Amino acid sequence: MNRLGLYCSRCSARLPFRYHEMKCACGGTLLVDYDLELMTRTLTKEALQSRYPSMWRYRELLPVSTPDCIITLGEGWTPLVRMQEWEKKLPIKQLWIKREEQNPTGSFKARGFSVAVSLLKESGATKAAVPSNGNAAGALAAYAGRAGIEASVFIPLDCPPLIVEECPLYGAATYLVDGFIHDAAAIIEAGKQEQGWVNVGTLKEPGRVEGKKTMGLELAEQLGWTFPDVIIYPTGGGSGIIGMWKAYQELKAMGWIDGPMPRFVCVQEEDCQPIVKGIVAHGQAECAQAAREASPTGMRVPNPPDLAFILAIVEQSGGTAIALSKSQIAEATRTLGSQGISSSPEGSATWAGMLTLCDSGWLRPSDSVVLFNTSHAMKYANFASNSRLPIIRSYKDYIQYHSPQS
Repeated sequence: MNRLGLYCSRCSARLPFRYHEMKCACGGTLLVDYDLELMTRTLTKEALQSRYPSMWRYRELLPVSTPDCIITLGEGWTPLVRMQEWEKKLPIKQLWIKREEQNPTGSFKARGFSVAVSLLKESGATKAAVPSNGNAAGALAAYAGRAGIEASVFIPLDCPPLIVEECPLYGAATYLVDGFIHDAAAIIEAGKQEQGWVNVGTLKEPGRVEGKKTMGLELAEQLGWTFPDVIIYPTGGGSGIIGMWKAYQELKAMGWIDGPMPRFVCVQEEDCQPIVKGIVAHGQAECAQAAREASPTGMRVPNPPDLAFILAIVEQSGGTAIALSKSQIAEATRTLGSQGISSSPEGSATWAGMLTLCDSGWLRPSDSVVLFNTSHAMKYANFASNSRLPIIRSYKDYIQYHSPQS
């Protein structure tokens, strides 16, 4: 087994592996540690070529130690589409879109929850809960259903109805929260002991970052084991940025890839931009009040679980963060749609951000650029109703809803 344990992203402390509680005593985020020296002797790039095209082709770099516990629906190995006509129009060398909407649950969240739920299965957990702006809830619901684990999902009231309605179809207990994603998280924390939930929220357990890491591994392999110059990524809680950064650190340590790291660009919406504010302020930035005007997408995370870590990755890579307006994002959705790409607001924000960075000169004529489209546009269609689901504000409301008198 290549999994050694955990290490702290902040103080570098080494700890035994555990399935939850991913905060070090110093406040840093704990990440999975692997025996990369052993891996360089036992795994080759050539061996990967004969493997099934899913993210589990990288199983040695994933933390599930019991193969029978792997819960998969065929996630990963999504298309990387080159936008050659746009390369002729834009002052960049190459432009690619990574089509994460092709994953089993229609979003990139499938990757993280394939690993997270596999670890739940391995640990013997029977109940899991997640706070989500929508796609994470759907992914947990699907993978927990596949694993025979009871799922409860807590979603802000104004999130896209179609995504919300998907969760009960997978068998998840689904609750609408009168608040933001951190309010949903507070409900789970308040009830996890009494209800027996394992909280699989962002950076609460090791699997989601490791699953998202496969986006970076896959992208490197699809580009012939090279880095792109720039990765533009829609960022809410930040597990994707953390995962890809970790993937590239591991590939470099294994000697599989060389050269400078990609410059990571985080895109957000103007009304909820803690990473953009953090880059400017060189530290913690909170925007819970402003988020009331933000669209209910995966980018609406007012208080990322480890903002300092995200800021460090962006700054160390020479990247940046940029906030886009609703109108810029909407126009980008139409542009991508006209090219046959169904793009969620998050994915569209990467296109809008790319255009803005071209206009400002931040992107260079020599740059190869990869955009991540994280979900389908139709998941955000407003034709369903959430009115049949319970609306709660607190864990007390949850208990009252389940009391015999209600």
